[in-house]
Amino acid sequence: MRKKIVAGNWKMNTTVAAGKELAKNIVAALDQVPKDVQLIIAPPFTHLATVADVIKGSVVALSAQNCADKAKGAYTGEVSAEMIAGTGCTYTILGHSERRQYYGETSETLVAKMALALENGLSPIYCVGEMLSEREAGNHFNVIKAQLEEVLFGLTAEQMAKVVIAYEPVWAIGTGVTATNEQAQEVHAFIRKTLAAKFGKKLADDVTILYGGSCKPSNAKELFACPDIDGGLIGGASLKAEDFIAIARSY
Repeated sequence: MRKKIVAGNWKMNTTVAAGKELAKNIVAALDQVPKDVQLIIAPPFTHLATVADVIKGSVVALSAQNCADKAKGAYTGEVSAEMIAGTGCTYTILGHSERRQYYGETSETLVAKMALALENGLSPIYCVGEMLSEREAGNHFNVIKAQLEEVLFGLTAEQMAKVVIAYEPVWAIGTGVTATNEQAQEVHAFIRKTLAAKFGKKLADDVTILYGGSCKPSNAKELFACPDIDGGLIGGASLKAEDFIAIARSY
């Protein structure tokens, strides 16, 4: 039985004080969230320890937004998977399109990050998705298949069982444009089929696949009703506790 997950990616937003307040407001509203929905929040690195204290004892899980591709050493400014795990994180986002686009992350880099995350007990939330030009050219399935194969197909079945996948069409992130239910479901089903070909149907059926890309309270219910969509990786709407909780309540 796959998990229903609503994860909030705060990106480079909030101060430590504002992040602490946001986390408090989310915890205060947990009685509104269905018991079978896992909430995850991903603050900036600077907030992790503070937010970990706020959510301690609650059902909210903590995620980082990234991790380094090296275990330790002379890598100024980097944050390792071991350091992240030490703050209380149980998840880390990997391969977000903004990391690929702005910071040149490649599949080779992400293979290293994936291995280090798993070694340190973190469940990766691995992001895949196509650019608008790739969708318009009818190449979106090939792009997503390559992103899956190049980074995940070297994992064992036991490792793969710990991975959450997020489909985020790049053309829908922060644009206000959301993939239609049909477009989102079609890609989620394709991801599951691709995983089944490599890891077997049972594992593929158990993998949680989230939709990201302008998911908000007004459209979450319809998206989450799709058979292969197991929740959302939420950007802007996760910065308001009431919107984030409303999305979780969509179940």
